[in-house]
Amino acid sequence: MSRSTESKFSRRRFLEFGGAVAGAAALGSALTACGDGGAASGGAKASGELKLPTYQPFGGLRPELAGAESGLEPGFLRFPENAIASVKAPPLKNAVTALTETFATPPPPMGSNPMWQALNRALGAELRLTIGTDPGYPEKFATLLASDSLPDLMWLPPNQGIPNVGPMLEAKFQDLTSYLSGDAVLEYPNLAALKPASWKTAVLNGKIWGAPIPSTPFGQVMMGNPKTWAKVGGLQCQTAEEFFAKCKELTGGVNYALEPAIINMIHMFGEWFGCPNGWRVNKDRSLTHNYETDNYKAAVEYAAKLWAAKVFYPDLNLADATPKVVNGQIAAQVVVGPRATSGFRAADPSLFVDTLIPFGWDGKAKPIYDMGYGTVGFTPFKKTDEGRIRELLALMDYLSAPFGTKEYLQKNFGTAGEQYNLDAKGNPVLTPAGTQQAPGLVSALEIMNSPESVIFNPAFPDDTKKIHATEQKLLEFAMRNPTAGTYSDTSSKVGPKLTSAFRDTVVDIVTGRKKMDAYDEALSRWKSGGGDKMRGEFEAVLPANVPVTQS
Repeated sequence: MSRSTESKFSRRRFLEFGGAVAGAAALGSALTACGDGGAASGGAKASGELKLPTYQPFGGLRPELAGAESGLEPGFLRFPENAIASVKAPPLKNAVTALTETFATPPPPMGSNPMWQALNRALGAELRLTIGTDPGYPEKFATLLASDSLPDLMWLPPNQGIPNVGPMLEAKFQDLTSYLSGDAVLEYPNLAALKPASWKTAVLNGKIWGAPIPSTPFGQVMMGNPKTWAKVGGLQCQTAEEFFAKCKELTGGVNYALEPAIINMIHMFGEWFGCPNGWRVNKDRSLTHNYETDNYKAAVEYAAKLWAAKVFYPDLNLADATPKVVNGQIAAQVVVGPRATSGFRAADPSLFVDTLIPFGWDGKAKPIYDMGYGTVGFTPFKKTDEGRIRELLALMDYLSAPFGTKEYLQKNFGTAGEQYNLDAKGNPVLTPAGTQQAPGLVSALEIMNSPESVIFNPAFPDDTKKIHATEQKLLEFAMRNPTAGTYSDTSSKVGPKLTSAFRDTVVDIVTGRKKMDAYDEALSRWKSGGGDKMRGEFEAVLPANVPVTQS
Protein backbone atom coordinates (compact mmCIF):
# COMPACT_ATOMS: atom_id res chain seq x y z
CA MET A 1 0.00 0.00 0.00
CA SER A 2 1.19 3.53 -0.56
CA ARG A 3 2.94 5.30 2.29
CA SER A 4 0.14 7.87 2.44
CA THR A 5 -2.59 5.27 2.90
CA GLU A 6 -0.92 2.58 4.99
CA SER A 7 -1.91 4.03 8.37
CA LYS A 8 -5.53 4.50 7.31
CA PHE A 9 -5.72 1.03 5.83
CA SER A 10 -4.35 -0.51 9.01
CA ARG A 11 -7.19 1.11 10.91
CA ARG A 12 -9.71 -0.16 8.38
CA ARG A 13 -8.33 -3.68 8.71
CA PHE A 14 -8.90 -3.43 12.43
CA LEU A 15 -12.46 -2.31 11.88
CA GLU A 16 -13.06 -5.25 9.57
CA PHE A 17 -11.80 -7.86 12.01
CA GLY A 18 -12.13 -6.37 15.49
CA GLY A 19 -15.84 -6.92 16.14
CA ALA A 20 -17.47 -8.00 19.36
CA VAL A 21 -17.98 -11.50 17.94
CA ALA A 22 -16.11 -13.28 15.17
CA GLY A 23 -18.33 -13.00 12.11
CA ALA A 24 -20.64 -10.38 13.64
CA ALA A 25 -20.67 -6.59 13.27
CA ALA A 26 -17.22 -5.25 12.48
CA LEU A 27 -15.79 -2.71 14.88
CA GLY A 28 -12.58 -1.69 16.52
CA SER A 29 -9.80 0.75 17.06
CA ALA A 30 -6.27 0.74 15.67
CA LEU A 31 -5.18 2.85 18.55
CA THR A 32 -2.33 0.58 19.50
CA ALA A 33 -2.60 -1.82 16.60
CA CYS A 34 0.86 -0.93 15.35
CA GLY A 35 2.46 -0.92 18.78
CA ASP A 36 4.05 2.50 18.40
CA GLY A 37 2.09 4.61 20.83
CA GLY A 38 -0.66 5.94 18.63
CA ALA A 39 -2.96 8.37 20.42
CA ALA A 40 -4.58 7.61 23.72
CA SER A 41 -8.00 8.62 24.87
CA GLY A 42 -9.64 8.48 28.22
CA GLY A 43 -7.34 9.36 31.05
CA ALA A 44 -6.59 8.92 34.70
CA LYS A 45 -5.56 11.89 36.80
CA ALA A 46 -4.22 10.29 39.96
CA SER A 47 -6.25 7.20 39.23
CA GLY A 48 -6.02 6.10 42.85
CA GLU A 49 -8.49 8.87 43.67
CA LEU A 50 -11.20 7.26 41.54
CA LYS A 51 -12.89 3.98 42.34
CA LEU A 52 -13.63 2.21 39.09
CA PRO A 53 -17.02 0.52 38.67
CA THR A 54 -17.25 -2.75 40.57
CA TYR A 55 -16.70 -5.67 38.22
CA GLN A 56 -19.45 -8.29 38.42
CA PRO A 57 -19.40 -10.76 35.50
CA PHE A 58 -22.76 -11.72 34.06
CA GLY A 59 -23.72 -15.00 35.68
CA GLY A 60 -26.63 -16.12 33.55
CA LEU A 61 -24.61 -17.90 30.85
CA ARG A 62 -21.70 -20.32 30.92
CA PRO A 63 -19.38 -20.49 27.91
CA GLU A 64 -17.91 -23.83 26.92
CA LEU A 65 -14.47 -22.19 27.08
CA ALA A 66 -13.96 -19.85 30.02
CA GLY A 67 -12.60 -16.34 29.67
CA ALA A 68 -10.45 -14.43 32.15
CA GLU A 69 -9.93 -10.86 33.30
CA SER A 70 -6.43 -11.08 31.78
CA GLY A 71 -8.02 -10.64 28.35
CA LEU A 72 -8.75 -14.24 27.43
CA GLU A 73 -12.09 -14.18 25.62
CA PRO A 74 -14.76 -16.74 26.51
CA GLY A 75 -15.60 -19.17 23.73
CA PHE A 76 -19.06 -20.36 22.76
CA LEU A 77 -19.40 -23.39 20.49
CA ARG A 78 -23.06 -22.62 19.81
CA PHE A 79 -25.49 -19.87 20.65
CA PRO A 80 -26.88 -20.45 24.15
CA GLU A 81 -30.19 -22.28 24.15
CA ASN A 82 -33.21 -20.41 25.53
CA ALA A 83 -31.74 -16.91 25.63
CA ILE A 84 -32.40 -15.23 28.97
CA ALA A 85 -33.33 -11.63 29.74
CA SER A 86 -30.66 -9.40 31.25
CA VAL A 87 -32.93 -6.41 31.99
CA LYS A 88 -36.22 -6.32 33.90
CA ALA A 89 -38.10 -3.71 31.88
CA PRO A 90 -37.80 -1.51 28.78
CA PRO A 91 -35.35 1.27 29.61
CA LEU A 92 -37.03 4.24 27.93
CA LYS A 93 -40.10 6.37 28.46
CA ASN A 94 -38.90 9.17 26.21
CA ALA A 95 -37.21 9.29 22.81
CA VAL A 96 -33.41 9.48 22.76
CA THR A 97 -31.21 11.16 20.17
CA ALA A 98 -27.67 9.94 19.51
CA LEU A 99 -24.70 10.50 17.20
CA THR A 100 -22.84 7.36 16.19
CA GLU A 101 -20.94 5.94 13.22
CA THR A 102 -21.28 2.91 11.03
CA PHE A 103 -18.46 1.03 9.32
CA ALA A 104 -20.90 -0.82 7.10
CA THR A 105 -23.27 0.45 4.42
CA PRO A 106 -25.67 2.85 6.20
CA PRO A 107 -28.95 1.12 7.08
CA PRO A 108 -32.40 1.94 5.76
CA PRO A 109 -33.76 4.84 7.83
CA MET A 110 -35.85 4.19 10.91
CA GLY A 111 -39.15 4.86 9.13
CA SER A 112 -38.51 2.10 6.60
CA ASN A 113 -36.46 -0.31 8.74
CA PRO A 114 -38.61 -2.92 10.56
CA MET A 115 -35.62 -4.13 12.61
CA TRP A 116 -34.98 -0.61 13.94
CA GLN A 117 -38.69 -0.21 14.68
CA ALA A 118 -38.77 -3.50 16.58
CA LEU A 119 -35.80 -2.38 18.66
CA ASN A 120 -37.64 0.83 19.50
CA ARG A 121 -40.61 -1.18 20.74
CA ALA A 122 -38.31 -3.28 22.91
CA LEU A 123 -36.67 -0.12 24.29
CA GLY A 124 -40.00 1.56 25.07
CA ALA A 125 -39.40 4.67 22.92
CA GLU A 126 -37.61 5.75 19.75
CA LEU A 127 -33.84 5.67 19.52
CA ARG A 128 -33.21 8.36 16.90
CA LEU A 129 -29.74 7.86 15.49
CA THR A 130 -27.69 10.28 13.43
CA ILE A 131 -25.26 7.90 11.74
CA GLY A 132 -21.92 9.16 10.49
CA THR A 133 -19.56 7.33 8.17
CA ASP A 134 -15.81 6.94 7.75
CA PRO A 135 -14.28 9.29 6.72
CA GLY A 136 -16.17 12.38 7.89
CA TYR A 137 -17.19 11.53 11.45
CA PRO A 138 -14.96 14.11 13.22
CA GLU A 139 -16.44 16.85 11.04
CA LYS A 140 -19.99 15.74 11.87
CA PHE A 141 -19.06 15.56 15.56
CA ALA A 142 -17.60 19.08 15.47
CA THR A 143 -20.65 20.51 13.72
CA LEU A 144 -23.03 19.12 16.32
CA LEU A 145 -20.73 20.12 19.17
CA ALA A 146 -20.76 23.73 17.98
CA SER A 147 -24.56 23.81 17.80
CA ASP A 148 -26.92 24.86 20.56
CA SER A 149 -28.74 21.54 20.43
CA LEU A 150 -26.62 18.51 21.27
CA PRO A 151 -28.06 15.01 20.95
CA ASP A 152 -28.47 13.09 24.20
CA LEU A 153 -25.53 10.82 23.36
CA MET A 154 -22.42 11.37 21.20
CA TRP A 155 -19.94 8.58 20.54
CA LEU A 156 -16.39 9.83 21.22
CA PRO A 157 -13.82 7.87 19.16
CA PRO A 158 -10.32 7.44 20.58
CA ASN A 159 -8.35 7.73 17.35
CA GLN A 160 -9.94 10.27 15.02
CA GLY A 161 -8.11 13.39 16.21
CA ILE A 162 -10.92 15.12 18.12
CA PRO A 163 -9.03 17.85 20.07
CA ASN A 164 -9.37 19.35 23.55
CA VAL A 165 -11.24 16.34 24.88
CA GLY A 166 -10.84 17.25 28.56
CA PRO A 167 -12.17 20.83 28.37
CA MET A 168 -14.89 19.68 25.94
CA LEU A 169 -16.18 17.02 28.33
CA GLU A 170 -16.16 19.39 31.28
CA ALA A 171 -18.03 22.09 29.35
CA LYS A 172 -20.61 20.08 27.43
CA PHE A 173 -21.08 16.63 28.95
CA GLN A 174 -22.26 14.96 32.13
CA ASP A 175 -19.93 13.66 34.83
CA LEU A 176 -21.25 10.15 35.54
CA THR A 177 -18.88 9.22 38.36
CA SER A 178 -21.46 9.22 41.16
CA TYR A 179 -23.75 6.95 39.10
CA LEU A 180 -21.10 4.41 38.06
CA SER A 181 -18.16 4.45 40.50
CA GLY A 182 -17.77 1.49 42.82
CA ASP A 183 -20.94 -0.37 43.74
CA ALA A 184 -23.15 2.32 42.21
CA VAL A 185 -22.78 0.54 38.85
CA LEU A 186 -24.48 -2.58 40.24
CA GLU A 187 -27.83 -0.92 39.56
CA TYR A 188 -26.93 -1.56 35.90
CA PRO A 189 -25.79 -5.23 35.81
CA ASN A 190 -24.73 -5.27 32.16
CA LEU A 191 -22.51 -2.25 32.72
CA ALA A 192 -21.09 -3.92 35.83
CA ALA A 193 -20.11 -6.86 33.59
CA LEU A 194 -17.64 -4.62 31.72
CA LYS A 195 -14.05 -5.23 32.83
CA PRO A 196 -11.97 -2.66 34.77
CA ALA A 197 -9.52 -2.44 31.86
CA SER A 198 -12.41 -1.28 29.65
CA TRP A 199 -13.64 1.29 32.17
CA LYS A 200 -10.20 2.89 32.41
CA THR A 201 -10.60 4.15 28.85
CA ALA A 202 -13.74 6.13 29.81
CA VAL A 203 -11.97 8.06 32.58
CA LEU A 204 -10.51 11.53 32.28
CA ASN A 205 -9.53 14.02 35.00
CA GLY A 206 -10.47 11.43 37.60
CA LYS A 207 -14.08 11.23 36.39
CA ILE A 208 -16.14 8.66 34.48
CA TRP A 209 -17.71 10.15 31.36
CA GLY A 210 -19.56 7.23 29.76
CA ALA A 211 -19.77 3.50 29.30
CA PRO A 212 -16.78 2.09 27.38
CA ILE A 213 -17.31 0.15 24.17
CA PRO A 214 -15.21 -3.03 24.46
CA SER A 215 -13.61 -4.64 21.43
CA THR A 216 -11.05 -7.42 21.16
CA PRO A 217 -8.26 -6.83 23.68
CA PHE A 218 -5.75 -8.46 21.35
CA GLY A 219 -3.49 -6.50 19.04
CA GLN A 220 -2.00 -7.37 15.68
CA VAL A 221 -0.86 -10.86 14.75
CA MET A 222 0.80 -12.37 11.71
CA MET A 223 -1.24 -15.07 9.97
CA GLY A 224 -0.17 -17.44 7.25
CA ASN A 225 -1.67 -19.99 4.90
CA PRO A 226 -0.63 -23.38 6.37
CA LYS A 227 -0.62 -25.00 2.93
CA THR A 228 2.00 -22.51 1.82
CA TRP A 229 4.14 -22.63 4.96
CA ALA A 230 4.10 -26.44 5.03
CA LYS A 231 6.70 -26.28 2.24
CA VAL A 232 9.22 -24.86 4.74
CA GLY A 233 8.21 -26.70 7.89
CA GLY A 234 5.42 -24.41 9.02
CA LEU A 235 4.92 -20.79 10.06
CA GLN A 236 6.27 -21.10 13.61
CA CYS A 237 9.92 -20.11 14.06
CA GLN A 238 12.52 -19.93 16.81
CA THR A 239 14.77 -17.13 15.51
CA ALA A 240 14.65 -14.17 13.15
CA GLU A 241 17.24 -15.85 10.93
CA GLU A 242 15.04 -18.94 10.61
CA PHE A 243 12.11 -16.75 9.59
CA PHE A 244 14.32 -14.95 7.06
CA ALA A 245 15.44 -18.24 5.52
CA LYS A 246 11.87 -19.51 5.25
CA CYS A 247 10.75 -16.28 3.59
CA LYS A 248 13.50 -16.52 0.99
CA GLU A 249 12.58 -20.13 0.24
CA LEU A 250 8.90 -19.26 -0.24
CA THR A 251 9.65 -16.36 -2.59
CA GLY A 252 10.01 -16.94 -6.30
CA GLY A 253 8.30 -16.07 -9.57
CA VAL A 254 4.93 -14.50 -8.69
CA ASN A 255 4.98 -15.79 -5.11
CA TYR A 256 6.11 -13.73 -2.13
CA ALA A 257 6.46 -14.44 1.56
CA LEU A 258 5.10 -11.20 3.01
CA GLU A 259 2.38 -8.66 2.27
CA PRO A 260 3.65 -5.11 1.61
CA ALA A 261 2.14 -3.50 4.76
CA ILE A 262 5.62 -2.59 5.95
CA ILE A 263 4.71 -0.76 9.15
CA ASN A 264 2.53 -3.62 10.29
CA MET A 265 5.29 -6.12 9.54
CA ILE A 266 7.80 -4.02 11.49
CA HIS A 267 5.40 -4.16 14.41
CA MET A 268 5.59 -7.96 14.30
CA PHE A 269 9.39 -7.94 14.02
CA GLY A 270 9.56 -5.46 16.89
CA GLU A 271 7.89 -7.96 19.21
CA TRP A 272 10.69 -10.42 18.49
CA PHE A 273 13.29 -7.74 19.24
CA GLY A 274 11.60 -6.77 22.52
CA CYS A 275 10.08 -3.42 21.55
CA PRO A 276 7.83 -1.95 24.24
CA ASN A 277 4.14 -1.60 23.45
CA GLY A 278 4.01 2.11 22.66
CA TRP A 279 6.06 3.39 25.60
CA ARG A 280 8.62 1.94 28.02
CA VAL A 281 8.21 2.82 31.71
CA ASN A 282 11.66 3.43 33.18
CA LYS A 283 12.66 2.93 36.83
CA ASP A 284 12.38 6.68 37.49
CA ARG A 285 8.80 6.62 36.04
CA SER A 286 9.90 8.48 32.92
CA LEU A 287 8.70 7.23 29.54
CA THR A 288 10.68 6.24 26.46
CA HIS A 289 8.77 5.97 23.20
CA ASN A 290 9.05 2.89 21.05
CA TYR A 291 10.67 4.93 18.26
CA GLU A 292 13.48 5.96 20.63
CA THR A 293 14.58 2.39 21.39
CA ASP A 294 17.33 0.36 19.77
CA ASN A 295 14.77 -2.45 19.62
CA TYR A 296 12.60 -0.62 17.11
CA LYS A 297 15.61 0.45 15.03
CA ALA A 298 16.69 -3.21 14.91
CA ALA A 299 13.23 -4.16 13.65
CA VAL A 300 13.48 -1.52 10.91
CA GLU A 301 16.90 -2.78 9.86
CA TYR A 302 15.58 -6.35 9.79
CA ALA A 303 12.67 -5.25 7.59
CA ALA A 304 15.13 -3.56 5.22
CA LYS A 305 17.08 -6.82 5.00
CA LEU A 306 13.90 -8.68 4.07
CA TRP A 307 12.98 -6.04 1.48
CA ALA A 308 16.45 -6.28 -0.07
CA ALA A 309 15.92 -10.05 -0.31
CA LYS A 310 12.73 -9.28 -2.32
CA VAL A 311 10.44 -11.33 -0.05
CA PHE A 312 7.83 -8.57 0.26
CA TYR A 313 5.11 -8.38 -2.38
CA PRO A 314 6.43 -5.44 -4.41
CA ASP A 315 3.25 -3.40 -4.95
CA LEU A 316 2.94 -1.03 -1.98
CA ASN A 317 -0.52 -0.03 -3.20
CA LEU A 318 -2.00 -3.50 -2.64
CA ALA A 319 -5.31 -2.80 -0.90
CA ASP A 320 -5.98 -6.22 0.65
CA ALA A 321 -3.62 -9.17 0.78
CA THR A 322 -6.24 -11.66 1.97
CA PRO A 323 -7.18 -13.05 -1.48
CA LYS A 324 -3.50 -13.57 -2.30
CA VAL A 325 -2.87 -15.29 1.04
CA VAL A 326 -5.82 -17.56 0.35
CA ASN A 327 -4.53 -18.54 -3.09
CA GLY A 328 -0.93 -18.88 -1.89
CA GLN A 329 0.62 -16.01 -3.83
CA ILE A 330 1.44 -14.23 -0.54
CA ALA A 331 2.39 -16.43 2.40
CA ALA A 332 1.60 -14.15 5.36
CA GLN A 333 -0.12 -10.92 6.34
CA VAL A 334 -0.80 -8.93 9.51
CA VAL A 335 -4.33 -8.70 10.90
CA VAL A 336 -5.84 -7.83 14.26
CA GLY A 337 -6.31 -10.52 16.86
CA PRO A 338 -6.60 -14.31 16.67
CA ARG A 339 -10.28 -14.08 15.73
CA ALA A 340 -9.29 -12.66 12.35
CA THR A 341 -9.17 -16.24 11.07
CA SER A 342 -12.86 -15.79 10.20
CA GLY A 343 -11.96 -13.41 7.38
CA PHE A 344 -9.97 -16.13 5.64
CA ARG A 345 -12.71 -18.71 6.27
CA ALA A 346 -15.13 -16.38 4.50
CA ALA A 347 -12.87 -16.39 1.44
CA ASP A 348 -12.15 -20.13 1.55
CA PRO A 349 -14.29 -22.28 3.88
CA SER A 350 -11.61 -25.00 3.86
CA LEU A 351 -8.88 -22.69 5.18
CA PHE A 352 -7.96 -22.14 8.83
CA VAL A 353 -4.88 -19.93 8.86
CA ASP A 354 -2.02 -20.27 11.33
CA THR A 355 -1.14 -17.51 13.79
CA LEU A 356 2.55 -16.87 14.43
CA ILE A 357 3.43 -16.90 18.14
CA PRO A 358 6.13 -14.31 18.91
CA PHE A 359 9.65 -15.59 19.61
CA GLY A 360 12.93 -14.05 20.71
CA TRP A 361 14.92 -12.79 17.73
CA ASP A 362 17.96 -14.88 18.72
CA GLY A 363 16.07 -17.79 20.26
CA LYS A 364 17.03 -16.62 23.76
CA ALA A 365 15.58 -13.15 24.29
CA LYS A 366 12.05 -12.96 25.65
CA PRO A 367 9.56 -11.72 23.04
CA ILE A 368 6.69 -9.35 23.68
CA TYR A 369 3.13 -9.59 22.43
CA ASP A 370 1.40 -6.23 22.14
CA MET A 371 -2.15 -6.27 23.43
CA GLY A 372 -4.54 -3.84 21.78
CA TYR A 373 -6.37 -0.89 23.33
CA GLY A 374 -9.41 -3.03 24.12
CA THR A 375 -12.17 -0.49 23.50
CA VAL A 376 -13.39 1.84 20.77
CA GLY A 377 -13.95 4.84 23.00
CA PHE A 378 -17.05 5.72 24.99
CA THR A 379 -20.36 7.55 24.60
CA PRO A 380 -20.82 10.59 26.86
CA PHE A 381 -24.20 12.16 27.78
CA LYS A 382 -25.02 15.82 27.31
CA LYS A 383 -25.58 17.65 30.61
CA THR A 384 -29.05 16.91 31.97
CA ASP A 385 -31.04 16.18 35.13
CA GLU A 386 -30.80 13.06 37.31
CA GLY A 387 -33.99 11.43 36.01
CA ARG A 388 -32.81 11.68 32.42
CA ILE A 389 -29.31 10.48 33.37
CA ARG A 390 -30.76 7.31 34.89
CA GLU A 391 -32.97 6.74 31.85
CA LEU A 392 -29.94 7.01 29.55
CA LEU A 393 -27.91 4.72 31.79
CA ALA A 394 -30.71 2.16 31.59
CA LEU A 395 -30.50 2.43 27.80
CA MET A 396 -26.72 1.90 27.93
CA ASP A 397 -27.33 -1.10 30.18
CA TYR A 398 -29.72 -2.61 27.60
CA LEU A 399 -27.37 -1.98 24.68
CA SER A 400 -24.48 -3.58 26.62
CA ALA A 401 -26.40 -6.83 27.13
CA PRO A 402 -23.99 -9.80 27.03
CA PHE A 403 -23.75 -12.30 24.22
CA GLY A 404 -26.51 -14.93 24.44
CA THR A 405 -29.18 -12.75 26.06
CA LYS A 406 -32.56 -11.76 24.64
CA GLU A 407 -31.46 -8.15 24.43
CA TYR A 408 -28.31 -9.12 22.55
CA LEU A 409 -30.44 -11.02 20.03
CA GLN A 410 -32.81 -8.09 19.60
CA LYS A 411 -29.97 -5.62 19.05
CA ASN A 412 -27.82 -7.76 16.76
CA PHE A 413 -30.30 -9.98 14.90
CA GLY A 414 -33.77 -8.42 15.28
CA THR A 415 -36.95 -10.46 15.61
CA ALA A 416 -37.16 -14.24 15.16
CA GLY A 417 -38.99 -15.19 11.99
CA GLU A 418 -38.46 -11.74 10.49
CA GLN A 419 -34.80 -10.66 10.54
CA TYR A 420 -33.41 -14.03 11.64
CA ASN A 421 -34.16 -17.72 12.05
CA LEU A 422 -32.42 -20.39 14.10
CA ASP A 423 -30.50 -23.03 12.17
CA ALA A 424 -30.52 -26.75 12.99
CA LYS A 425 -28.00 -26.18 15.80
CA GLY A 426 -29.91 -23.27 17.33
CA ASN A 427 -27.66 -20.51 16.00
CA PRO A 428 -29.24 -17.27 14.70
CA VAL A 429 -28.92 -16.73 10.96
CA LEU A 430 -30.05 -13.57 9.21
CA THR A 431 -32.90 -13.85 6.73
CA PRO A 432 -32.76 -11.93 3.44
CA ALA A 433 -34.70 -9.13 5.16
CA GLY A 434 -32.25 -9.15 8.07
CA THR A 435 -29.29 -9.03 5.70
CA GLN A 436 -30.72 -5.84 4.25
CA GLN A 437 -31.83 -4.19 7.51
CA ALA A 438 -29.20 -5.28 10.06
CA PRO A 439 -25.54 -4.62 9.11
CA GLY A 440 -25.41 -0.81 9.07
CA LEU A 441 -27.74 -0.56 12.05
CA VAL A 442 -25.89 -3.16 14.14
CA SER A 443 -22.56 -1.49 13.37
CA ALA A 444 -23.94 1.88 14.50
CA LEU A 445 -25.37 0.38 17.69
CA GLU A 446 -22.22 -1.59 18.54
CA ILE A 447 -20.04 1.51 18.15
CA MET A 448 -22.24 3.23 20.78
CA ASN A 449 -22.38 0.43 23.34
CA SER A 450 -21.16 -3.13 23.38
CA PRO A 451 -20.65 -6.03 25.77
CA GLU A 452 -17.27 -7.65 26.35
CA SER A 453 -16.13 -9.63 23.32
CA VAL A 454 -16.46 -13.41 22.93
CA ILE A 455 -15.24 -16.04 20.46
CA PHE A 456 -18.14 -17.45 18.46
CA ASN A 457 -18.01 -18.92 14.98
CA PRO A 458 -21.04 -21.21 14.67
CA ALA A 459 -20.13 -22.57 11.25
CA PHE A 460 -16.74 -23.73 12.52
CA PRO A 461 -16.91 -24.49 16.26
CA ASP A 462 -13.47 -26.13 16.21
CA ASP A 463 -12.08 -22.74 15.16
CA THR A 464 -13.34 -21.35 18.46
CA LYS A 465 -11.29 -23.94 20.36
CA LYS A 466 -8.16 -23.19 18.31
CA ILE A 467 -8.54 -19.41 18.68
CA HIS A 468 -9.04 -19.76 22.43
CA ALA A 469 -5.84 -21.83 22.65
CA THR A 470 -3.93 -19.25 20.56
CA GLU A 471 -5.06 -16.44 22.85
CA GLN A 472 -3.69 -18.34 25.84
CA LYS A 473 -0.30 -18.67 24.14
CA LEU A 474 -0.19 -14.96 23.25
CA LEU A 475 -1.09 -13.95 26.78
CA GLU A 476 2.13 -15.60 28.00
CA PHE A 477 4.05 -12.71 26.39
CA ALA A 478 1.40 -10.00 26.68
CA MET A 479 2.27 -6.37 27.29
CA ARG A 480 -0.24 -3.53 27.44
CA ASN A 481 0.55 0.00 26.41
CA PRO A 482 1.21 1.67 29.78
CA THR A 483 -0.48 4.88 28.62
CA ALA A 484 -3.73 3.16 27.62
CA GLY A 485 -6.49 4.75 29.66
CA THR A 486 -4.61 8.03 30.08
CA TYR A 487 -4.88 11.16 27.99
CA SER A 488 -2.52 13.53 26.24
CA ASP A 489 -4.08 16.50 24.48
CA THR A 490 -0.98 16.88 22.29
CA SER A 491 -1.29 13.23 21.26
CA SER A 492 -4.94 13.75 20.41
CA LYS A 493 -4.20 16.87 18.34
CA VAL A 494 -0.96 16.07 16.51
CA GLY A 495 -0.14 12.44 17.33
CA PRO A 496 -1.61 10.95 14.14
CA LYS A 497 0.19 13.52 11.96
CA LEU A 498 3.55 12.94 13.70
CA THR A 499 3.13 9.17 13.47
CA SER A 500 2.31 9.33 9.77
CA ALA A 501 5.37 11.47 8.99
CA PHE A 502 7.69 9.18 10.96
CA ARG A 503 6.27 6.07 9.33
CA ASP A 504 6.76 7.59 5.88
CA THR A 505 10.47 7.89 6.62
CA VAL A 506 10.62 4.34 7.96
CA VAL A 507 9.01 2.97 4.78
CA ASP A 508 11.52 4.95 2.71
CA ILE A 509 14.38 3.41 4.69
CA VAL A 510 13.06 -0.13 4.36
CA THR A 511 12.49 0.20 0.62
CA GLY A 512 15.93 1.71 0.03
CA ARG A 513 14.82 5.22 -0.86
CA LYS A 514 16.64 6.61 2.19
CA LYS A 515 19.60 5.54 4.31
CA MET A 516 19.37 4.56 7.97
CA ASP A 517 20.74 8.01 8.89
CA ALA A 518 17.29 9.40 8.04
CA TYR A 519 15.87 7.55 11.05
CA ASP A 520 17.50 9.81 13.63
CA GLU A 521 16.52 12.91 11.66
CA ALA A 522 12.88 11.77 11.53
CA LEU A 523 12.98 10.95 15.25
CA SER A 524 14.28 14.43 16.03
CA ARG A 525 11.37 15.96 14.07
CA TRP A 526 8.92 13.69 15.88
CA LYS A 527 10.25 14.77 19.28
CA SER A 528 10.34 18.50 18.54
CA GLY A 529 7.00 18.41 16.73
CA GLY A 530 5.14 17.17 19.79
CA GLY A 531 6.63 13.84 20.87
CA ASP A 532 8.45 15.30 23.86
CA LYS A 533 5.34 17.21 24.90
CA MET A 534 3.25 14.04 24.63
CA ARG A 535 5.78 12.27 26.82
CA GLY A 536 5.47 14.91 29.53
CA GLU A 537 1.68 14.84 29.44
CA PHE A 538 1.56 11.06 29.69
CA GLU A 539 4.16 11.02 32.49
CA ALA A 540 2.05 13.51 34.47
CA VAL A 541 -0.96 11.17 34.51
CA LEU A 542 0.79 7.78 34.52
CA PRO A 543 -0.97 5.73 37.22
CA ALA A 544 1.23 4.61 40.10
CA ASN A 545 0.16 0.99 39.61
CA VAL A 546 1.59 0.79 36.09
CA PRO A 547 4.72 -1.36 36.45
CA VAL A 548 8.22 -0.61 35.21
CA THR A 549 8.74 -2.21 31.79
CA GLN A 550 10.81 -5.36 32.03
CA SER A 551 13.64 -5.38 29.48
